[in-house]
Amino acid sequence: MKALNVISLLLIILGGLNWLSVGLFKYDVVSEIFGGTEEVGSRIVYTVIGVAALYAIALFSKVARDD
Repeated sequence: MKALNVISLLLIILGGLNWLSVGLFKYDVVSEIFGGTEEVGSRIVYTVIGVAALYAIALFSKVARDD
């Protein structure tokens, strides 16, 4: 389960860095790699990152817990 947590975190970080490049430079790395935002590869990457973010919502209670 720890590996899934790490993978989820890495995907969220990569997604955040992609959004940073979109915000600062108007450059979408994912769509550039896969040939556009409507291409199947881009949509898969966006979906996987979104699922990782949903999974991280479940982890939020563990991280926010005050021990």
